Amino acid sequence: MRLHRSISPDRPLLVVALEEEAKHLHPLGLPILVTGAGKVNAAVAVATTIGEQRPSSLINLGTAGALRSGLIGSHVIAKVTQHDLDDAALFSLTGLHFGEPLETAAEGLTLTTGDAFIADPAARDRLAEHADLVDMEGYALVRAATAARIPITLVKQVSDEAGDEAATSWIDTVDACSDKLAAWVRSNIAL
Repeated sequence: MRLHRSISPDRPLLVVALEEEAKHLHPLGLPILVTGAGKVNAAVAVATTIGEQRPSSLINLGTAGALRSGLIGSHVIAKVTQHDLDDAALFSLTGLHFGEPLETAAEGLTLTTGDAFIADPAARDRLAEHADLVDMEGYALVRAATAARIPITLVKQVSDEAGDEAATSWIDTVDACSDKLAAWVRSNIAL
């Protein structure tokens, strides 16, 4: 976890998983929190950071795997789910929900989050039945922001097709993805 710049209550906090995703965001002058990969790192980083100083909002910017061929570009996320937590089974045992879908915007794609890097066509096809994109932090960030009552926006740039070539594709495209996410911020956030 690393915080670049001081948080201000009148400015958003940009949140990314990895330094590679933040590369082109630094010139924007906004505070950036780099959480580390995975749901636990994301939730802990946000919870501890916003406990000290509250930003006006959180904007999670990051890469995501496309679960359908031909899905490219930057996308605002409308709903997040978890693909590695069986909420239905937990509900049948306890009567409580621990991982229900969370709404984040009126319009946009569905993102599913889990602690596995999806690089298998069979896993991709299974996840595509319920979501458009896959990442490793989004759900945890929304859960942490919701608990803290801080507005959050998720914007994901497609980096790969979550198939056999996903790891190589991510390495080859992460710099361009960071640049496109910075362009989204310049177009959508008052700097």
